Parts: sequence; C-alpha cells; structure tokens
Amino acid sequence: MNSIQILIADDDPEIAQLIKIYLTNEGYQVLTASNGREAMDLIAKESIQLIILDVMMPEMDGLEVVRAVRAEHGIPILMLSAKAEDMDKIMGLTTGADDYMVKPFNALELLARVKSLLRRSMYLNAQIQPAQDQDEIQIHSLSISKKSHTVTAEGRNVNLTSTEFDILYLLASHPGQVFSAEAIFEAVWKDKFLESTNTVMVHISKLRDKLESELGGVKLIQTVWGVGYKIDT
Repeated sequence: MNSIQILIADDDPEIAQLIKIYLTNEGYQVLTASNGREAMDLIAKESIQLIILDVMMPEMDGLEVVRAVRAEHGIPILMLSAKAEDMDKIMGLTTGADDYMVKPFNALELLARVKSLLRRSMYLNAQIQPAQDQDEIQIHSLSISKKSHTVTAEGRNVNLTSTEFDILYLLASHPGQVFSAEAIFEAVWKDKFLESTNTVMVHISKLRDKLESELGGVKLIQTVWGVGYKIDT
C-alpha cells in the first residue's frame, strides 16, 4: 500500500495533521497543502491517487480546485466541509467530487471512504487489455476496423488521427466501461501519467466533434463526471 499517495488540502493544520496520522498509520504516503494553489502545484508535480479537499480555503477554494482537477484528471476527490446543508453537498458532488463529508467527522468513517474510493479507482484504472482482439467493431452506424485502422459511418470515411483512432478503439472495445484520463493516456500513449496535462481531454474533444458531425449529433463518447469516459453500445 505504500505506493499510494494521498493529498490532504486543508487550511486547518490540526485537521490536516489528524487525517495524516490516520492515513500514515494505514501505510499511505501523505502530502499536505494549506491552500488551493499549493494543492494544484502538488497535483501537477506528484503522482497522486486520491485528494482529500476542504471546501473553504484561501487563494483557491475547494470547488475551484475540483473544477481544475476535473478538467484534466479522474483522481478520486473526497470533499470536507463545515457546511451540512444539502445544497452544499449537491454543489460539491455536481462540481466533480466523488464523496462529501461534513466536519466534524469520524476518522474511521473517513478511512473507510478513502479505501472505498481507492478500490473503485484502482478497478477502473487497472491495466486493461481487450477480452477479444476484435478486428471489426460495430457501434450504432459506426464501423471500426483495427486491421485497416479505419472508421466509417454508413460507408463514409471518418478522418481520424492515429491517436484519435486508438482512443476510440479502446473505448469501443470495452463498451460500458469507464476509463479515466490517466488510464486512457497510459493505454494509448504507452507512458506513465505523472503530471498535469490536458492531452487526453483535447483529443477526446476533437474526436467527439468528428464523430458527432458524422453521426448526426449522436453523443457516442459519454463523460462520467468525476470518473472518466465511456462508450455504451
């Protein structure tokens, strides 16, 4: 478990230290930040598997951090807040957080939620190979040929770059399965996703535009907020 790195971003040093002690005792590596800017710097520099994030912080508040992270990453985020109102929870979750806890919280419950989020993240980001190395995939009116590296929509050629094709094939060969930006990057670019990058997001956006244009507006690639991307059959 010592390879798992967790970031705690909270401007209350006592709360941050308490959480750090519990996580360290469980074998996790822990980084701390006292404001949103510092948190974003660490996210850009470090390989972080989970973020525990306070809502009210100086420089950048927790919601701003969530939006910035979600633009590039599928890292699980557990938000902490002194606000218990339902609308505050809804705002945190709809912004892109995966879970929400109200202060004061039970440390053992926090640990349980951390482990649950990590289990889900590891399942989604596991190194995945297609169950079947399919030469031809048919989804809606789209035909994907791995052998010829081509895509057609009702017989019309869809002009994709090699990277766009690889992303499409990855998602289409695992229908219904959600892939985070990190998982897509590592599967397509064959490299470790270690720093902040919007590479996957940019390629997904361009790929979507091309597919929606050919499919009459059908949104083939779906975003699962806070997790990643998928294609349903």
